[in-house]
Amino acid sequence: MQAPHDHDQEHDIGHGHGHHHGPAPGSSTRAFAAVTLVNLGYTALEAGYGFLTNSLALLSDALHNLGDVLGLALAWGAAAMAQWPATERHTYGWRRATLLSPLANATLLVGLSGALAWEAVRRLSAPPEVPGMTIVVVAAIGIAVNLGSALLVHGGHGHDLNRRAAYLHLLADAAISLATVVAGIGMLAWGWAWLDPLTALLVGVVVAVGAARLLRDSFDAAMDAVPTGIDHAAVRAFLAGQPGVSSVHHVHIWSLGAGEVAMTAHLVRPSGDDDDHFLHALGGSLEARFGIGHATLQLERRGEACDRQEHGGSGPARG
Repeated sequence: MQAPHDHDQEHDIGHGHGHHHGPAPGSSTRAFAAVTLVNLGYTALEAGYGFLTNSLALLSDALHNLGDVLGLALAWGAAAMAQWPATERHTYGWRRATLLSPLANATLLVGLSGALAWEAVRRLSAPPEVPGMTIVVVAAIGIAVNLGSALLVHGGHGHDLNRRAAYLHLLADAAISLATVVAGIGMLAWGWAWLDPLTALLVGVVVAVGAARLLRDSFDAAMDAVPTGIDHAAVRAFLAGQPGVSSVHHVHIWSLGAGEVAMTAHLVRPSGDDDDHFLHALGGSLEARFGIGHATLQLERRGEACDRQEHGGSGPARG
């Protein structure tokens, strides 16, 4: 850490980093690897029986699980890539690549779910007979797989956003498999063949809504939008309320990928002997309060030192 000089001489960058350590990175990677492989195997099994029995309910649930496998693979990759060291060219490491893959994932899921929904609507008028017992058994296996996978990633999910997202998604998948089981029971008990395309249609809607949200979020991340859950105005107000700070400008907050958030800001503050302590303490407070683990704070001595407009100039530097 260098003490900031007079602004007329040089723009000094002060970094405040307070890092919270969760479970060991290796254990996180192994958990995601196991969950991804188990779910991939089940997806193949469910799709195979869906084609074999001509069941749209199983095929739509397999599609949903395929999307989850892709998402889990991204989480697995994020956990692994977060351990890669930064280089002179990629100074932030490789985590940002995990922000781009969901765009392709979401686009694929929207297209496939639309095709399945169209077929489901077509079948509602004349639903074919499908073996209800096969649907019940295969979907019941899905409940067990999803709940077991949720238990594998449960440890440390309270402070690891990557794990938490996977955990909640797997619980939702178990609920969808339960709905498929109920549909299969209805076919067995009362011969309601229309439950198969209706279940497929409902699952298709769930997949499309989730994919659209993923598409929006991944596009926002790729465009350096402020991450969901962080209030830009609250961060700015927090910085402005720090001791000695008379004004704040050029506040930029964006995602680095793999759950990491970065920020840059200019603070106008009189020179003092406590600059290093101030920057380090403020960096730790930003992480504890807002989850911003990579804060780059520039101290300025006079309000007129940086005369560009608030949103002018170039965006955050990239490694």
